[in-house]
Amino acid sequence: MTGQSKPVRLSPWGSAVAGATGAVLANAIVYPLDLVKTKLQVQVKSTKEYAGVEEVEHYESTMDAIKKIVAKEGPTGLYSGIAGGLLGVASTNFAYFYWYSIVRTLYMTSVKSNAQPGTAIELSLGAVAGAVAQIFTIPVSVITTRQQTQPKGEKKGLLETGREVVESEDGWSGLWRGLKASLILVVNPAITYGAYQRLKDVFFPGKNSLKPWEAFFLGAMSKALATIATQPLIVAKVCLQSRPPPSRQGKPFKTFGEVMKYIIENEGPLSLFKGIGPQITKGLLVQGLLMMTKERMELLFIVLFAYLQKIRKERLKKVVDTAASTAQASLPATLK
Repeated sequence: MTGQSKPVRLSPWGSAVAGATGAVLANAIVYPLDLVKTKLQVQVKSTKEYAGVEEVEHYESTMDAIKKIVAKEGPTGLYSGIAGGLLGVASTNFAYFYWYSIVRTLYMTSVKSNAQPGTAIELSLGAVAGAVAQIFTIPVSVITTRQQTQPKGEKKGLLETGREVVESEDGWSGLWRGLKASLILVVNPAITYGAYQRLKDVFFPGKNSLKPWEAFFLGAMSKALATIATQPLIVAKVCLQSRPPPSRQGKPFKTFGEVMKYIIENEGPLSLFKGIGPQITKGLLVQGLLMMTKERMELLFIVLFAYLQKIRKERLKKVVDTAASTAQASLPATLK
């Protein structure tokens, strides 16, 4: 006996909570960038009037959007829809880790092997978990996108916006608008990893152990390349989930192919990459913050769960002792 207690390990549920919490904190810090990139992605460059309704205000760049939003709505305008946004981040990350643990367990059980799955298998399992998570959490994403693009005088809460989507479009199915694009976007991590390995061979050939700054540099570069590759789908998904432009007279888009065709015809092919600046910046900052806080967040939850377990054991011991004392007191004097 060494007298040392066994290290406390997080359960899959605990890891999901810790991961979701870290993601919420990171996204809360960069939320204004998320709001701005959404506004840039849904805007139409033309300022013409359609059916007597003028197009929404045009933003030239990220900084221009921030300045105009603050001037028109105040600093709080940069956090419009943040409750739904963070709820979406929390639910998506929790669902991902939860379903990943289930999918991975099913795979390990089916192959009946103790060997760890290879990189390709891990990526495939992650893609399946991400797809399942999207099915359950995309309604929050739809509502958040609507909240972020609502004019100042038409701001509504989470439930009111959700009710508006259901009543004004295709019923309950409107809450799953953009699902196909979201399912395709689960390939983003695979692109990121593939680019990471290729860039590693280019910049650090033959080097197995990387310094923290080298790993962050490769991670940032690979994430940027993955974002560029999938940006048209990201733009299409956001446009599917937002209100249709005035030129469509309230008629929503049905497919991401229809969105892309509309954008190309009205704004040109390069507009499929609009909002890519804040999209990449947000991704890099979130990734960096998660890398910095991941271990600390898990350590915090380990300490928290250990403390809760200690309290539970103390309460259980107290109940047992009380029950034993009561039983002892109720015994006849001859049996004591």
